[in-house]
Amino acid sequence: MTNLVLASTSPFRQALLNKLGLPFITAAPQVDETPLAQESAPQLVSRLAAAKAQALAGRYPDHLIIGSDQVCVLNGQITGKPHTVENACTQLRQASGQSVIFYTGLALYASRQAQINTLCETFTVHFRDLSDAEIAAYVAREQPLNCAGSFKSEGLGITLFDRLQGRDPNTLVGLPLIALCEMLRKAGMDPLLS
Repeated sequence: MTNLVLASTSPFRQALLNKLGLPFITAAPQVDETPLAQESAPQLVSRLAAAKAQALAGRYPDHLIIGSDQVCVLNGQITGKPHTVENACTQLRQASGQSVIFYTGLALYASRQAQINTLCETFTVHFRDLSDAEIAAYVAREQPLNCAGSFKSEGLGITLFDRLQGRDPNTLVGLPLIALCEMLRKAGMDPLLS
């Protein structure tokens, strides 16, 4: 039996966590993701990552629960998932030639001890200048409608960038594995020795 829970049903986060080779289960946390008044992007994702992890504590009383949340910020504005082709194209036009900062909140909740460890990782994507034809072709081919920033960096989205800047490229996909490994080791679960 595993004692590791991913508080997410995101296939992207599940695929990332699978890289560590640890057995885990997934569960959907029921958390209101509405930003609070005057809440910064780092505060928002840190709060939501912690809330997602803690939301499952009653169901998993003897587990390590991973929560994560992500937003991207362009020109000082939090940008969410586009959900439509039109919105995705609009977001990518706005990002063309610009830098977009991704904030990914990560939390590890040890339910037995009722202890939580949280952090916010940043990752910057520098977009090259994109033509409308390139944007339309990209959105049609990859359909990034449920992805913050309207792209999938692990796929064809890589063609949109000039460069990437950050500690861990997994952060961009939604789960900072380097930071997670540090948290797991502190909690007594070393991915290499488990």
